This record gives sequence, structure tokens and C-alpha cells, in this order.
Amino acid sequence: MRDFAQVQRTDYDVIIIGGGINGAGVARDAALRGLNTILVEKNDFASGSSSWSTRLIHGGLRYLEYFEFPLVRESLKEREVLLHTAPHLVNPLQLTIPIYRDRSRPYWKIWAGMILYDVFSFDKTLPVHRMLPKAKFQQLFRSLDAENLIGGSQYYDGQVTLAERLCLENIISAQNAGATALNYVEVTELPIKESRITEVVCKDKLSGESFTISGNPDTVIINTAGPWIDKVCQLGSKAGQKSPIGKTKKNGGTKGSHIVVGQFPGAPGSTLYVEAKSDGRPFFIVPWLGMYLIGTTDIPYNNDLDNLKADNAEIDYLLRETNSIIPTAKLTRNEIKFTYSGVRPLPNSEGKKPGSITRKHIIFDHRQEGVNNLLTLIGGKLTTYRNVGEEIVDAIFKRMKRSPKSCQTDSLPLPGSILPSDRRIQQAIDDYGSTLSVKTIDHLFSVYGAKALEILALTRENPALGELLSSELPDIKAQIVYAINSESAHTLVDILRRRTTLAMNGHYGMDLLPVVTETLQQYCGWTKEQSDRACADYRFFMEQNCIPDYQL
Repeated sequence: MRDFAQVQRTDYDVIIIGGGINGAGVARDAALRGLNTILVEKNDFASGSSSWSTRLIHGGLRYLEYFEFPLVRESLKEREVLLHTAPHLVNPLQLTIPIYRDRSRPYWKIWAGMILYDVFSFDKTLPVHRMLPKAKFQQLFRSLDAENLIGGSQYYDGQVTLAERLCLENIISAQNAGATALNYVEVTELPIKESRITEVVCKDKLSGESFTISGNPDTVIINTAGPWIDKVCQLGSKAGQKSPIGKTKKNGGTKGSHIVVGQFPGAPGSTLYVEAKSDGRPFFIVPWLGMYLIGTTDIPYNNDLDNLKADNAEIDYLLRETNSIIPTAKLTRNEIKFTYSGVRPLPNSEGKKPGSITRKHIIFDHRQEGVNNLLTLIGGKLTTYRNVGEEIVDAIFKRMKRSPKSCQTDSLPLPGSILPSDRRIQQAIDDYGSTLSVKTIDHLFSVYGAKALEILALTRENPALGELLSSELPDIKAQIVYAINSESAHTLVDILRRRTTLAMNGHYGMDLLPVVTETLQQYCGWTKEQSDRACADYRFFMEQNCIPDYQL
């Protein structure tokens, strides 16, 4: 599956650097329109910003305050597309905004924003907003802080519970259309000759093997490395000497951290979108995987992009503000089950407040910097990745002076697309219900969509793969094998954090390592030494990125 010799023999039309959601969206669109496409990612797919978001597919209600109306309309349109093309991953989500007399957004302002939001989503299938007077609001939300409360508002957006799998399904769709997608391949050099990048020099981080990706005179290089876009530009070289592409910094990302807690007194049945009492900054309290996802912070960040975590001050801020809005919660550090932190890939905006930096994306053409076949994506939201892909592929065809083929991604379902009412789910229960619980079968469809049928088929070929990984969880051994054999997983972090939800269970998934590595040794050819190294790497990753310092 990782045939670098074949890669070196192939001339590609499009070479994409960065395998987050935007790179995956470009690869899918390009491949579906007949372009010979390759994508490389230095770590795992969706291992950067795509994995560390609040997991909302939303129009950006807050963007209305900054008059970014085109972005709101684009986001709402893309929300509707995803609700139809990825119904197994993107679900409608009700959000509630409590309105207080002493906060920065008065009742009339939120009411006006709600009306505009409905206007910009005129073609939506979700319900319209409703305003709630104080008495009705308190009847529905009895645990919320009542001091200076004057009412509330409710509206709908979308939630992508498993954002990593949204990215992965775009990768799989691209591969099905003929694209090559390689994770754990790092770009080490971008040689430039006569104002063009002539090839992309790479190193496979798994084997240490170096190889080059070549193109043709029309090849376009796409930099979708998110917060790492400037690092990619630093890889330019001329005549073997380092020659960075451009002199201006393009990324100005901010750090956003989240905490995950279990059920707590006063926990809402739907998502809360609230203003922090101390500083007025909006944050979310979102039901997620039977727990609650709380965040996010928004802090300027210029340090190490590869190892960052929610620091104690951020954790305490989110706990304090949650307890402020829900006084019965009384959350402490002891309730923290998981944390994560990432950097938003925003345009460089020196001196601006983090919350006011535009969330609009920019497709930067490096011809103005002397490189004629490189485009860099600055910014980009999880919600709008599909439209970004369409824009970039249109730009590629224009650069090639070829008439663009029509885009399919606005209507073509993702590979796992399935509705809960699909008869295939009931058929699977009938076929496998004698050996697997309905709870397990339902769980598989909730994670993999229609692809669950492929995992179920593994249990028919080998019934032992239907064994539970834990008596407390619905997950089975077949998921581990499937991640390795069919989903480009190479590490325990890939498997437990991004292919499944296992890392969010128990003690950061640590308790599952013995049964997972045993499965890998028995069915995937892993050695004992390989498993031991993988466990050590997994623990290190969790300590560096997800486990608060005070828990170590």
C-alpha cells in the first residue's frame, strides 16, 4: 500500500501537502474531477487542528457581529450539504443561548442576529430559531444562573461528533476515485527552478525511506498544512541551497483548549452557547459521547505546534465559567476525563484581539513571491472544507488552462453515508444479532456508518474478532484489525484516538492497551517488541497532549 517506487514513477497533476480536513477535501474533489492527485501528511490524517476543534458544523452566528455575511452564508450552505452527504457523521444540534442583562450582547442584539441567521439559511431543512422569555426559559433550564437573566434563544446548527472520521472518509473517497494518500510522509525539501517547484522531496517517517514526487509542466502544489503552512514555505530551495518561499508570515493561529467531563448536576440536555461571566468570551457546553465537551479558549500562540496541551490556567478558566453559568455543577479538576488543545489556522493579524481575527479563508497565490505553481490555504474552517476544496480545484483547472469538470462533492455522499432508518441496519441486526449484541451493532453504525458492514463481515470470517475489547464497552476486536488493514492506521494513537473513540474511555484508553496489542499481535503481525514501543509512544502522546499536568 505504500509503494514509493510507483509514486516516483508517476507524474501527478496535483500534489497536496497536509492531510487535515481541508487537504482531504481538495484531494477528494480533485480526484473526482479526474486529476491525478497525491496527498502527503507528516503525521496521521486529521492529527492537527481537524482533531482539536469543538466539533461543530455551524454558520458562525458570532461572525455576524463582524459583518462577515458572505462567510456566514457560505457556512450555512455547507452545513446543509454535510447534513445530506454525511448524515451518519453530521447531526442537527440544538443550541441554547441564555441572555443576561449585564453581558455584552443584549436581548435585542441576539434577537436581530437570530433573524439574520434564519435569513442567510433560507434554504435550510433545520427549524428556525425561537426566543424564550424569562419565565419560559427558567422553566426549561432550571439549573442555570438566574442572576440578571432576562430570557434566552434557541436555534439549530450541526455537530460532527467524530471529526477525525469526517476527514478520513474524505481521504477514502479520494482514494476510491484514484488518488494516492500517504500519512506519516514528511516533506523535507521543495526544489525551485525557473520559478517553479520541480518536485517534492519526502521522507517516510515509518521506514526512514526518502523519495521524490514528480509532476509535469502543469503540476500545481497545494499547501494545506494548517498552522504549519509557514514551515512548509521554509522548505523551498534553489540549486541545493535553502531558499524560503516568501518573506511574510501567513499564519497567525490562536490556541483553543477543551475539557471533557462526565455527567454533572444541572447538566443541560442540549448544547449551551454562553458568555463567560469574567470576560464575556463565548464558549460552548456540548453533550458529546455521553459526556460534556466544554470550550474553547482563544489565546495567541507562537510556540511548538507539535506538542501542546490545555494548561492549568485554561482548565481552571473553563471549570470556573461552567460553574458560574450552572451553579449546581460544582465541577473541580477531579471531574476532568480528557483534555485537548489545538491551534486555529488563522491569517496573520498582528495586534488584533483573537476573537476578532477573520475566520475567512484565503487562497494565496505564490506567483507574487516568484513561485508560479504553489497555492497556500490560509485559514479554513471545519464547516467550509468542501467549498474550499471546490474553490482550490477550480483554481487548479484555471492555472492549467483547462476547462473545469463539474464538481461532485456538493451532492455525492461520503462512503459511509447512511440514515438511521436504512433497512441495512435492521438487516445487520438480523444477520449478526445471534453473535453480537444490538448495542454493539448500533455502536458500529454510529461510528462507521455504512462501513460498519465491512467490520461485521470480519466477524463472520473470524468469530473471535467479534469479542468485546472490554465488558464495559460495545467495541470489538474487529475494529482494531479494520483500522490497520483498511483505514491507514499505523500507531495506537491512530487506532484509539482517531479511528475509534477508545481513547476517551476509562483512563485515557490506557486500560485497553493489553487487549488491543494482543489483538494486533494475533491478527496484524505485530511483534511483542513493536507492541511495547507502541504502548510507550501512546503513553507519551497522552501525557504530552491530553492528560493535565496535575494528573501525572
